Amino acid sequence: MTPKKRVLSGMRPTGPLHLGNYHGALANWVQMQDAYDCFFFIADWHALTSDYENTGAISGYTRQLMIDWLSAGLTPEKSTLFVQSGIKEHAELFLLLSMITPVPWLERNPTYKDQIVQLSNKDLSTFGFLGYPVLQAADIIIYKADSVPVGIDQVPHVEITREIARRFNYLYGSVFPEPESLLTETPKILGLDRRKMSKSYGNAIFLADSPEEIMAKAAKMITDENRKRRSDPGNPDICNVFDFHKLYSGQETVDKIRKQCRDADIGCVECKKIMAGNLIEFLAPIREKRTYYEKRPELVEEIIAAGCNRAREVAVATLASVRSAMKI
Repeated sequence: MTPKKRVLSGMRPTGPLHLGNYHGALANWVQMQDAYDCFFFIADWHALTSDYENTGAISGYTRQLMIDWLSAGLTPEKSTLFVQSGIKEHAELFLLLSMITPVPWLERNPTYKDQIVQLSNKDLSTFGFLGYPVLQAADIIIYKADSVPVGIDQVPHVEITREIARRFNYLYGSVFPEPESLLTETPKILGLDRRKMSKSYGNAIFLADSPEEIMAKAAKMITDENRKRRSDPGNPDICNVFDFHKLYSGQETVDKIRKQCRDADIGCVECKKIMAGNLIEFLAPIREKRTYYEKRPELVEEIIAAGCNRAREVAVATLASVRSAMKI
């Protein structure tokens, strides 16, 4: 039997997951579990690159993130689920790779430049922030991952990992495969105010939200701003609520809402309630699993410990190969 190809990806524990996180990554991860040897990790060290002054919440966010994953369908029977800081070999490989990575490679990283502009309220003038692509490379190649599931905007992250792996292999001999970007489709989903859904914008619907919270948030969603009165025809093509309908309502409902909106046969308030009801139904299985795991914190810790043990076995073997190749 041909062994499954290995994929690896991670998320930073910066707060509860929202619908954008789910559709942007998590839903794809869940589907990959049967086809790939999956390694998914909580990148708590990466959280320090921009939030080193406020570390108190990271451990709590880490446990909640694992519960989000388990609730959405990731399972330790199919995937290795672990926490980055539990595998100290990541730090050792990061150190060794930092010795061979040219600084200009890091300075030209488009995400580095973008984040400095977007997070102007934070001090990002640290070596940790500049060097986070090296840590990211260590995270990936320490498990000799074949692929990294990403959206098209994240391909540069994988490319610098490929460059670092290629440079190591050139200097010391072939140790690491060069991971490929595994492009994943992500449906369009914006926040309540039509900006990118983000915790920092306060416009997110979270996987952990109660039905009452979802209804309240849906009521605040921006619709067709040109529709001033109930009797005015609307344009569903520019309505955020209709975009949600396309994700969470059946095709029959979508077609019906489209026509009713254009003909002014339905008001925005009613339209939002219908969408919110379907979204609540969509999230019901996730909410049920979340309740199960929240009542069993010891089980969550056991899953994390078991995942770290499995990941550590692979990481230790890789570091042995690295040291041998470098003759140290």
